[in-house]
Amino acid sequence: MKYRWSIAPAQPLLTAPLAKELALPPLLAQCLLNRGFSEPDRIRRFLEPRLRDLSDPFLLPNMAAAVERLFRAREQSEAVVVFGDYDVDGVASTALLLEVFRRLGLRVDFYLPHRMDEGYGLSRDAAENCRRKSAAQLLVAVDCGSTAVEAIAWLRRQGVEVIVLDHHQVSAPLPDAVALVNPRVAVPLSECAGHGPPETGTPAAPAFAELCSAGLAFKLAHALVKRGRQLGLAVAGEFDVRPLLDLVALGTIADLVPLTGENRILVAAGLERLRTTHRPGLVALKQVAQSPEALGTYEVGFQLGPRLNAAGRLESAEEALRLLLARARAEAGPLAHSLDARNRERQKIERAIAEQVIGAVRAKFNPETDFVIVEGQLLWHLGVVGIVASRVLQQFYRPTIIIGGDGEHWRGSGRSIEGFDLAAALRACDDLLVRHGGHAMAAGVTLRPDQLDPLRRRLNELARRALTPEQLQPTLRLDAEIALGELSLARLAELDQLKPFGQANPPVHLVACGLSHDRPLQRLGAERQHVKMWVTDGTAVHEAVWWGAGGGELPVGRFDLAFTPQVNEFNGRRTVQLKVLDWRAALSGSSIQASGCAGGR
Repeated sequence: MKYRWSIAPAQPLLTAPLAKELALPPLLAQCLLNRGFSEPDRIRRFLEPRLRDLSDPFLLPNMAAAVERLFRAREQSEAVVVFGDYDVDGVASTALLLEVFRRLGLRVDFYLPHRMDEGYGLSRDAAENCRRKSAAQLLVAVDCGSTAVEAIAWLRRQGVEVIVLDHHQVSAPLPDAVALVNPRVAVPLSECAGHGPPETGTPAAPAFAELCSAGLAFKLAHALVKRGRQLGLAVAGEFDVRPLLDLVALGTIADLVPLTGENRILVAAGLERLRTTHRPGLVALKQVAQSPEALGTYEVGFQLGPRLNAAGRLESAEEALRLLLARARAEAGPLAHSLDARNRERQKIERAIAEQVIGAVRAKFNPETDFVIVEGQLLWHLGVVGIVASRVLQQFYRPTIIIGGDGEHWRGSGRSIEGFDLAAALRACDDLLVRHGGHAMAAGVTLRPDQLDPLRRRLNELARRALTPEQLQPTLRLDAEIALGELSLARLAELDQLKPFGQANPPVHLVACGLSHDRPLQRLGAERQHVKMWVTDGTAVHEAVWWGAGGGELPVGRFDLAFTPQVNEFNGRRTVQLKVLDWRAALSGSSIQASGCAGGR
């Protein structure tokens, strides 16, 4: 068994009244309870996300101050530069702000830092390079800047004021920005009206807590248009912010923020815009990615997002930004094809490094003592070490840091598991590191190569104290036990009300018990790495596909199967298909009519 199964208990005393009051199927009611929804009003809002339920953007910390400063820049014809980031959220946010600022009449340009030369965020080097390129009096840092104390102080001395629009952790002390629009900042209620530097006080509205920078950029656009209409500006009166939602969905899905609350509303509306977008760059990108018309979070996250990310991972993200800003298909087509080629190059580099790391770790890995994986090598590409860390974590389920470099200092990226706060652990290794930062599940490090082994030893000591053996096996959370005969196209359409799926709202995971094979299985794929099965519980037969089963152990005899139900369309025919997640041997003689899965735990 690859996972530690956690099957949500049936709760008929809770699901029955919810199902009756809201006219919901019991299985859907159970899935909602599993996701923390038990109040009818919250459930209605969740199942019917509407733009009119978005909160007032001026409730965000220092939003009014940011809007006031931008309108002053417009009135005084000041030059403005948008300083972005090189990932999808940063590029989408930058594109959105450039479009809005230009339509509202601001003089605006952009600057994106170079991953290899300048590193992440509004660093002092990047600020100086931006200053050499642009003589702007106002810099808007988006998707970065919340900890850029030194760079913002330097810009102030150069006569450049800074607005920060960001969702990452803030520093103490806060940077001296004219407005720090960040949901993590707490401000006195008086300052929600928009004056003065951010201070400790009342937290921002909870609705904003999980917004990424694309969502915050949309909030700023909404606030600017709202204020512009109050001022009687004709251009604001004609401005419809809804066409910007394709960019918001792109950044929000790619940044892996929870798809609940405002994010759910923005993504639900944004996916509709993405499916029908006339934005030339996105039309061209969907074509090279061969995305289906029924675009969902999977296609955005695994087809569009990686291609936009590829440019910033290998060199500069400017090509991705120019694609999103393209006004004609003739301009967008070559850019989309170039990003597609860069993505293939990125995949090749990533695959080569991942194979090296996985091979090296497998040769020496001791699951009893190795609680954290730290690997580094000269010339490993800095643009892909984060993806490689994710792949290594999936293979071994250990917190993982992968480091590369070509000089005095090496840089790396880490990913963690539940129960181990990677950012806190790195703080406990501060004496070994040049720089570090991030959050519980992902972080970045800079260190001298001779500190690689000491870092590995220290992190393993910390992890051995923090993690139990059970936490080193991933948990598979299953929504309900079900008979195969209950699965139909109509039932899947009911569960589709939970879409869009994503962080904090995963696809429905079910379990069927006491199954057996109805006919011989088939191996699929060029390397026979996938497996197709036909499984039965005696009441029904369903096709099941296990992607990447490879040479792993396959179910035999009677078994329990964990899966995601999905619709398979082939030759114009739609059928229920099970996407296999895991399996385990059933109890001797067990069936769903007998002990079921609960008896097998």
